[in-house]
Amino acid sequence: MKKILLSVFAVLPALVVFACPVCEKQQPEILRGITHGTGPQDRWDYVIVWAMVIIVLFTLFFSVKWLIRPGERSHNHIKRFILNNE
Repeated sequence: MKKILLSVFAVLPALVVFACPVCEKQQPEILRGITHGTGPQDRWDYVIVWAMVIIVLFTLFFSVKWLIRPGERSHNHIKRFILNNE
């Protein structure tokens, strides 16, 4: 039962994000069938979206990198004080 509920909650959001036929006609070719609404109104909308994509990917990369390999090597770093405090 738990697997069925998990599967339903995983698939349900994917079904909701598809555009309805009315919205599909208003979208530019590249976004047709993906999003709802009128779509980008100007070329600046694409610039803004791509800038945000780059910032998010940049942030994600460094978050994962510093999570896996933080790089604190100093012997008097705060984590050493907390971990070695007896």
